[in-house]
Amino acid sequence: MSQAIASIAEALYRRIRRYTVIALNPAERTLIRFKAAMQGVLFLASIGLLLLILYAVVLIPLTPSTADLRKAKSEKPSVLISSDGKQLAVFNRLNREWTPINRVAPHVVNALIATEDHRFYQHRGVEPMRMAVGAVRALIGDPEGGSTLTQQLARNMFPDEIGRQRTVTRKIKEIITALKIEQAYTKREILESYLNTVPFLYNAFGIEMAARTYFDKPASKLSLLESATLVGMLKGTSYYNPVLNPERAVKRRNVVLSQMVKHKLLSQESFDAIKARPVVLDFERQQEALGPAPHFTQQLRKWLIEWADRNDYNIYQDGLIVYTTIDTRMQALANRAVNRQMEALQAVADVEWASSAERLLSTSTSAYVERRARVQKFSHFWNSRTDLMNAFIRESPSYRRAINEGVEPEQILTQLRNDPDFILRLKDQKTRLEAGFIAIDPVNAHVKAWVGSRDFGTDQYDHVGQARRQPGSTFKPFVYGAALEKGMSPSKQFLDAPVDIPLSNGSVWRPADIVAPSGRMMSARDGLVYSKNTITARVMLETGPGQIASLAQKMGVNQSRLDPVPSLSLGTSPVTLFEMTTAYLTIASRGEYRKPVLVTRITDKAGNTLATFDSKRQAVISGETADQLIDMMRGAVNQGTGQWLRSRFGIRADVAGKTGTTQDNTDGWFILMHPRLVAGSWVGFNDARVSMRSTHWGQGAHNALLLVGDFCQQAFNARLVDPALQFSKPSESIFDDILHVFRRIFEPDHNPPAQPAPPPKETDGSVLDTLDRLLKQMREVEKTYHEWRQRVEDIAASIRKFIDWINPL
Repeated sequence: MSQAIASIAEALYRRIRRYTVIALNPAERTLIRFKAAMQGVLFLASIGLLLLILYAVVLIPLTPSTADLRKAKSEKPSVLISSDGKQLAVFNRLNREWTPINRVAPHVVNALIATEDHRFYQHRGVEPMRMAVGAVRALIGDPEGGSTLTQQLARNMFPDEIGRQRTVTRKIKEIITALKIEQAYTKREILESYLNTVPFLYNAFGIEMAARTYFDKPASKLSLLESATLVGMLKGTSYYNPVLNPERAVKRRNVVLSQMVKHKLLSQESFDAIKARPVVLDFERQQEALGPAPHFTQQLRKWLIEWADRNDYNIYQDGLIVYTTIDTRMQALANRAVNRQMEALQAVADVEWASSAERLLSTSTSAYVERRARVQKFSHFWNSRTDLMNAFIRESPSYRRAINEGVEPEQILTQLRNDPDFILRLKDQKTRLEAGFIAIDPVNAHVKAWVGSRDFGTDQYDHVGQARRQPGSTFKPFVYGAALEKGMSPSKQFLDAPVDIPLSNGSVWRPADIVAPSGRMMSARDGLVYSKNTITARVMLETGPGQIASLAQKMGVNQSRLDPVPSLSLGTSPVTLFEMTTAYLTIASRGEYRKPVLVTRITDKAGNTLATFDSKRQAVISGETADQLIDMMRGAVNQGTGQWLRSRFGIRADVAGKTGTTQDNTDGWFILMHPRLVAGSWVGFNDARVSMRSTHWGQGAHNALLLVGDFCQQAFNARLVDPALQFSKPSESIFDDILHVFRRIFEPDHNPPAQPAPPPKETDGSVLDTLDRLLKQMREVEKTYHEWRQRVEDIAASIRKFIDWINPL
């Protein structure tokens, strides 16, 4: 093979050399020399053409196939459907809305053909003469597009396969693809595809989005001048941008109109009458429609892309129908609750930080809403935190960009501090109170509502699935759950007194509460009901932080790192709201962990089922422990920190829940459980250096609880959730009463100690410890007896039903 190539190359060389020798030989006649030169040039051109053809043949497999063209022709985006049958969102590849050619104003089509490709209906995808003229003009420095509409469509449809660089390879690929398109598409389909794929700046793709962006109307309603303006942009969208360069846009528009006159698509009289008119815009950026649950939609898009890649589908082309678990009715209630309550809480923050006086104005948000208009919001905060303002400026993109460009730090700091628009934007961003909310059905683990922030357009950061914040006291149920699993009784008594817990580094951890310790004995149940840190710390010593972290992970807090240190019991390790609500879902499901479900099934565009999804159950705590935790947190709602749920929102359903507040009122949490609903919320500022000012409004019991309470009140009233359903009550054993009597005997009430109480020590010789172990065994025997008795009764009932069934026979 190599010898044959070498022989051919040698023959070509000899022939070219012969032409060259004759052409350069002064002894030969001029005519013969000229003839040899021309033959040499033609021979070289023939070789070049042949090589170009061979190169094009090599490139054919690298261009989109006929199957790709047909697939693109029938491209359909994936659609998300809610559990109640409503369309949630559409996953388009680009921010566009495909519009049939018959719903596009005829002026657009006429202007496009007259300006971009007036021989569109005569050629078969490529115009050799036009390409040659374009190449010559490019060489002399006056570039003009030589591509037909079909060639431009090839670039728009397959930007990755063809590319945008000005190279010979790209042009050959473009020509090949254009020829293929002409074979696969009709002229009408080519026009429709072109108008729906061409970009128009501002994330607007296609004529429909361009019409809405620049003129706030559908493409079918575009006037002649508006149509010519948009078509004129195609020569250079940035250069002829009518928003930033209106004069250029008018000149280019008139060029388009003159081309329409030239090709008899517009009369000269009409052109003369309108050419002096200015461009009249009604500009508004078009955001991608993500539906009523935008953060959920974005979360689902990531998951769906991974699923589609694994199963050889394309979410932007294959028309997948994705049936989600979101209920649009419950989502609407969640959106309304978050917007209503967060607007009121924002007023609280604005007013409290406006005054130098630290006093509680009211326990009602309405007083703050009424006063907000009369104060300068957060004025005291900024006046007293000048160092914080400098830190915020240094962390801003504007500051970092200037530093990267070589500007001196002090110079850009001063410049930005003196920029009122920048400072106003920075202050608004830092003092905007944010929230996250999620609702899940514990029966099937279906996510019913998901609100990632107050407004997706303002803050796209997802405070449900992305934001990691300290959960505070909402983490305490895992502490008590671990101890209950180990055999602790909810009625076990602990001393409500200061406790010192030595740490591995030699320091001492001393947890405290807002209210001073009483010095009296308190049950574990009351410790959780009233969210006592000192009691929780003592309960933590029953198992140790390692077991608590392990249990929390099994229950659903499995995406964040939990530090197995004593302070973990008070919720110091940052986690997401999604994880915490999932863990509470485990409790509401009587100890069975279920991964929350976002999608129930996926079908193709013909309705054929491609996949179904469900949540597998995994028992991680006993049903008895779950029932006890629910009962303890039922008490938190009835008489503890969650009382506002009943007093403020009038909720009478059987619910349980836990509030949470972190240090300096930075984070507020509340998670509620009902037999058919687990709802969690978080409230705080994106920057943890900004927080609610007063202790009252900084508590999760008075901020995050409002979101859940508002939502549940609406959901119960609308009967979207049955308020009559009840949790099963924890089994009551006569042995618990016996243990309580013994505790009264051996552990009488104590007076408050003069010195901090040392941490309780585990001893094997304690009478109560021995009694605890004995009674635990007796409870197990009693539990087994009740289970077998229930089985016998069930069998007897089945036998009676069978006898009743055969008697009539």
